[in-house]
Amino acid sequence: MPVTPGAVASFGARVRDGERVVGTFVKLPGLESVDLVARSGFDFCVVDGEHSQLSEAEAARLVRHAGALGLPTVVRVPSVDPGLVNRLLEAGAAGIQLSTLRRRADADLLRAATRYPPAGTRSLSAAQPAAGYGARPLADYLAAMAADPPLVVGQVETATTDDPLAVLAGSLDAVFLGTTDLAVDLGVAGDPDDPALSARIDEIAAAARGAGVVLGGWAASPEAARALADRGATYVVIGSDLQALQGGLARLRPQEGG
Repeated sequence: MPVTPGAVASFGARVRDGERVVGTFVKLPGLESVDLVARSGFDFCVVDGEHSQLSEAEAARLVRHAGALGLPTVVRVPSVDPGLVNRLLEAGAAGIQLSTLRRRADADLLRAATRYPPAGTRSLSAAQPAAGYGARPLADYLAAMAADPPLVVGQVETATTDDPLAVLAGSLDAVFLGTTDLAVDLGVAGDPDDPALSARIDEIAAAARGAGVVLGGWAASPEAARALADRGATYVVIGSDLQALQGGLARLRPQEGG
């Protein structure tokens, strides 16, 4: 079922309020991926600026197309580049997800880059869609951005962090469990039930609860997503467009003797 227009503006509030939302990663540049995510009834998608071949222009194009469909987008980035963050937000991204977060300073930097002064350091231009390309009164636009700011999501996916988890979560709207990298860093890749992995996930989840922020995470399947939900995750990303394509092609391939 296509997402209804207007969903983008309220997505951040839905996430911060702890509403369960389910999305998927988009790694391919074709607009068809976004079309299919919207038609499949996902609440949002994460445009992957880290583990994909997407250029900045392609990522922004996906964000703009999703916005036209009323599908909220979060963009995953490997590091904080304030100029890039601003351009992605001006294209219509509902939030930014920072990968491999280890330090509170990086979370603070991301938060500042998503908010206009005095709450942050984001540079302002009215020559962008949300500001009506200059037609929307500036005070009205700034008030709307302050009332419903972009999401700040930090991806924790290492066995240790430079700052304590409770400190790390302080500048975030959501703590995201990067379960694959976490398992690799712990040396237990391929064993989702390993006690060390389970203990680290519980530790991260507890830190999110203690900081009063949302818990999120990636899951390879609906079953894994339910396991994350059992741990309190409400911001859940399942698979990706590439994973769905690979699985679909594998099912279509003729079998021996078929």
